[in-house]
Amino acid sequence: RKINTLSKTNILYFIFYSNKSKSSNTEKSLFVRSTIRLKKIIMTLTVCVGASGSGKTTFLNDVYKSHKCTYIRQYHNLRPYIKVSAIPNFDPRKLPYWDIYERENKANSIIVGGTIAGQFMAGLSGGQRKLLIFELIFQRTAPQSDLLIVLDEPFAGVTDDFVPFITDRLNEMRKKHNILLVTNDHVDTLKKMADNTVTVSAIDRTKVKINDREGVDRNLALISMSIGDNYAYSTNNNDLKFFTDVEFSANGGIPGIAGFTTFAFGLFLLTFWNSQPGSEALVLIAAGMISYFSVNPYLLQLVDWRIFMIEEAEALLHSSKSMNKFLKTNLTVLLILIISSIQFGIMQAVIDTLSGVDMYFAILFDNASLMLAPICLGLYTNLSLQAVQILGAFPFLMMIFFSTTFSPGAGVDGLKNLRYLFSRYYLFCMTPSVDIMMEGCPESNNLLYLILSSLLIVFIFLVVIGGMALHRKLQKKKNSEFKRQSMMTMEYAELQVELFGEKALKKLKHIGSNVDLKSLESSVRSKSM
Repeated sequence: RKINTLSKTNILYFIFYSNKSKSSNTEKSLFVRSTIRLKKIIMTLTVCVGASGSGKTTFLNDVYKSHKCTYIRQYHNLRPYIKVSAIPNFDPRKLPYWDIYERENKANSIIVGGTIAGQFMAGLSGGQRKLLIFELIFQRTAPQSDLLIVLDEPFAGVTDDFVPFITDRLNEMRKKHNILLVTNDHVDTLKKMADNTVTVSAIDRTKVKINDREGVDRNLALISMSIGDNYAYSTNNNDLKFFTDVEFSANGGIPGIAGFTTFAFGLFLLTFWNSQPGSEALVLIAAGMISYFSVNPYLLQLVDWRIFMIEEAEALLHSSKSMNKFLKTNLTVLLILIISSIQFGIMQAVIDTLSGVDMYFAILFDNASLMLAPICLGLYTNLSLQAVQILGAFPFLMMIFFSTTFSPGAGVDGLKNLRYLFSRYYLFCMTPSVDIMMEGCPESNNLLYLILSSLLIVFIFLVVIGGMALHRKLQKKKNSEFKRQSMMTMEYAELQVELFGEKALKKLKHIGSNVDLKSLESSVRSKSM
């Protein structure tokens, strides 16, 4: 039964399926050659079964959370405006359909395609994107070994003529890696090769069945499924070039922002030309609103960008999630700096009483106070677009209510003291014609207070995120202790032997298991004979 006990390349195929219908003759013929090759390479094949709604996909996601692995979702997202030829360290000529674009002279211009932020962009079809991601994983992982690669529905959306391409790639990858394959297609052919069967049930989600073992604790089953190493991605200049090329592409957002900013401030220059002293506050508010609405479309797309970028990192498209978030943050802050500088320059052209270095930095940090919240929430949380829009607008709304800049001196006593928390208050304390109307302006260090108040939202965000990170660390430590204790039990050792045979014994010895390994070894050898 445990043919994998003789293998040095122990591979795990993990099959989910939701129906028991027989495969068509076409499906069987497509898999016959792959089936022969699979049997030549000794492996462990685990089939997971269960009715619809029994939690098969949930079980898969929990396996992913429990192990170091490379994870490809059923409908994996890539930013649709990425040029396929621009993907770093990737040879698209290996794709089975790439010769079509070479003949049509589109190889250097074809994009991934798809929909982002409600906008559809024509490019590769859904099935072609599936093959692109699959080939990307194949090329990325080829130089490494001992990875756990989790593939959710690799056959979904792929026509039968491309199925042999996927199976050939699987045959190559399984020589060096553990593969966790989840599929509802071509089940019968793969099921015949299974070494193990895991059954999940909607009646009792705390237990699963592994082969003939009833009532196996679900958490213990998750721990026992497999192990693997993280993919080691070496960052280089190609990744930075890729980031720059994508962000400054026609659909990356920057060209659109540049066009709108030029248009809006051009109208501002024409309509506010020759503004007179005494109207400084109105000029300042109008120019600030133009800056805010110029940057706002770029801020709103940060949520979609974050979601797509995370899935790209899971597909090994680029270096890391953290690095790309850092680069995106810097780019967005640079955009705020440039637009604020344009605002300051245009204001100098229409009125000559809002000049000086202090005024420039006051305008810059006042704009930042309204725009940093969407950056923090959009890139560094898992909040939805609607939540980010609502919470990201709070600094703007609170500024209107509490800064007293729209009604100097007004407000309920005590409540209006909150004005000291808003950079707009200090900005108006520096603005001619309204500074004398502002109540309680500081006699010195006004710019310093403005800068500190503009960064208040960032400080609050860092405190909250730090607290949540500490909580996750403590929870992870607790889960690790549970996992370590579970791995010391006899039930875990028996499950490992049940699933992986003799190879499991080496792992049990490595972790220092206290169970009787000699009796387990004898049991394994007796089954393999």
